Amino acid sequence: MTSKIWKKISGGSGEIELPLGLYIEGEWRAAKDGKVFGVQNPADETTIASVSDAGDQDALDALSAAHAAQSEWGSTTTRHRSNVLRSVYELLQEHKEEIAWVMSLEMGKPLAEARGEVQISADYFQWFSEVVTQQQGTFTESPTGGYKIITTHQPVGPSYLVTPWNFPLFMGARKTAAALAAGCTIIIKPAALTPLVTHMFVQVLHEAGLPKGVVNLVTTSSSSKQSKLLMSRQELRKVSFTGSTNVGVTLLKQAADNVMATSMELGGNGPFVVLSDADLDAAAEGAVIAKFRNAGQVCVAANRIIVEKSVAAAFREKFVAKVAQLRVGAGTDEKVNIGPLVDKKQRDSVTELLGTAVDEGAEIIFGGVAVEGPGFFINPTVVANAGTDSSIATSEIFGPVASIYEVEGDDAALEVANQTPFGLVSYVYTRDVSQALRAAEKLDSGMVAVNRPVVADPAAPFGGIKASGFGKEGGHAGIEEYQIEKYIALTM
Repeated sequence: MTSKIWKKISGGSGEIELPLGLYIEGEWRAAKDGKVFGVQNPADETTIASVSDAGDQDALDALSAAHAAQSEWGSTTTRHRSNVLRSVYELLQEHKEEIAWVMSLEMGKPLAEARGEVQISADYFQWFSEVVTQQQGTFTESPTGGYKIITTHQPVGPSYLVTPWNFPLFMGARKTAAALAAGCTIIIKPAALTPLVTHMFVQVLHEAGLPKGVVNLVTTSSSSKQSKLLMSRQELRKVSFTGSTNVGVTLLKQAADNVMATSMELGGNGPFVVLSDADLDAAAEGAVIAKFRNAGQVCVAANRIIVEKSVAAAFREKFVAKVAQLRVGAGTDEKVNIGPLVDKKQRDSVTELLGTAVDEGAEIIFGGVAVEGPGFFINPTVVANAGTDSSIATSEIFGPVASIYEVEGDDAALEVANQTPFGLVSYVYTRDVSQALRAAEKLDSGMVAVNRPVVADPAAPFGGIKASGFGKEGGHAGIEEYQIEKYIALTM
């Protein structure tokens, strides 16, 4: 250990040892050129630690390690991989408190949400530890006779996992669990704003006994440069990305040159539809969770709250009353519901969008004031009377600002919900089961949550359509994203 690779910090219940280096071929090491970059606490703007800043050769070393380890890891038994994933599940539970604490420090997420993120991340390892041993191929007679049709699953190969800052453990864990279960080696690139939790996660993978080269971590302050370099190499066979649609499109273009397998979970503009027969208390509570979780910095956030006109006034009153109960502050404060935004750029983006909304005729009916002092805080805010084609309606807000739209008629509410090029998730509240199914089929998104504010579940396929991307994470489909279905024609 050297001071450049590890650091001890004070945690909620003791001292936490943070790995800060790159993880390549089973070892923590500094970047070859010795460069580092700082990680900021968004609650007080102090520097928590500095992590190694990977250069081109570091990235290529990680790919070389993953490529060299692929054959051996891909040929391990599914039972072996299942046991390793189960160990990761147990270790994440064991380290839940320290990981949650660091997550709150570097991202600003309230501790209760951070603990929940560690738990669901662990749950994905449990899920894929079970799924991998249950996969089956086929063995059938050709309809024309004379030979057998056999199908089986094989790993696609070394995979590049690019994760966002808003769920620094969850996004990486969900991808990693599926890739390792499928038999793929991996290179993880976390967001530069929130790399520390990923470093802790990779140390957990190390402790679980994964062989050298199977897992590699390359943190960098030059994400686009590193990605372009790795995507140009034929040794890399898969990229899984969660982030903005613009970056996803760039990666897709780069992947095309090597006909590389891709999974994309991109931007969203999620409608939260409250129909005329909805349980308004449940809808208001659900809207607060779907909108303000993680300070609104969620790709599946309720970006547009669309309410049928006959119940709009009553819903708005209940919703604002619940928003007023939210408490803003540092995520490490157990009493806080809304932490800071991740950095100044994000805070400024949200406040600028809010200002534009007012200029375009929207009315702030609650909140709307940035918190003075250090940290990147915005008070929870509710906006009404914006147009359905306004800037705030067509932009992904990514902050603690809720915008309510009144629409006359349930059918009109569903039509407005679909007025977006994105299609990640939709929410609908109604007491009528038939109406719920009708709405779910009509809503143009990859996922629909009926009478609930959360959709992520290890056993369910998570993913969007249209500009929100393609491919699934979770469910039985999640492991198949990292596999090739091989067809064998056998004459006996």
